[in-house]
This record gives sequence, structure tokens and C-alpha cells, in this order.
Amino acid sequence: MRSIRREGTSAELAVGRALRSLGQRYRKNVRTLPGSPDFANRTKKWAVFVNGCFWHRHTACVRATIPKTNKEFWLDKLARNRKRDAKAIRSLRALGMTAIVVWECETGDEPELRKRLLDVFEARGIGMSQPVDH
Repeated sequence: MRSIRREGTSAELAVGRALRSLGQRYRKNVRTLPGSPDFANRTKKWAVFVNGCFWHRHTACVRATIPKTNKEFWLDKLARNRKRDAKAIRSLRALGMTAIVVWECETGDEPELRKRLLDVFEARGIGMSQPVDH
């Protein structure tokens, strides 16, 4: 478990590229906001969490397995992770922010990820800086 990285994962890097391609400016790992979002822009009031499918129990995802050893521990731990995630999202919304969750399995298709983020930003009326086409 020591080798599991908290920051700088390939999923995080993919989301960062997608946000930059949309012209969005952000801060990374913002510890002063509830839940320490992976990416956030306080001015435009949005935050993005990049969740690992295993650690945050992505529903109906093949990566969200339960280890066979010490099963009760893992069920309890992963349930606490989900509760903590939900609380962070509620707190961000109470601050008037848009909270977006991107799952690890969604980061493999970067054009689709970019489209999904763009759809959320447009639906919420979040302005774009100069988008960069790829």
C-alpha cells in the first residue's frame, strides 16, 4: 500500500491535460477547500475530484473489487471513504461551488473526458479562457 500515490497519478495528469485544453486555470490539491479537491478554481467556483475506482468504490466498475483477505476491514474502510467523499461534495456545494467527480476508468479516453468536462462547464455557465484545440 505504500506504493499507492496520493498525487500525480496518470488519471490526475489526464484530467489536468483536459482542463488545460479547455482553457481552464486551476490550483492543484487545494487543501483549504473541503475534501482537498485535486483541481479547483475558486474564482469560477468549480472543483474536480479524480477518484480511483478501487479506493472510492465506483459503482458497477470492474476495478472496484474487494480484497479477499480481511474483507470486513476493507468494506468498512471503503464505506468510510464514500461517506467522506459525499460530505466533501455537500460542503463544496454549500459554498456555491460546482463539484465534479471524474473516475479513474473515465480518464483513458481523453477526448471523451474533455467533452464531459466541457458539458458540465457549459451547463453550469462556467466561462472558458482561451480553449486550446488538439
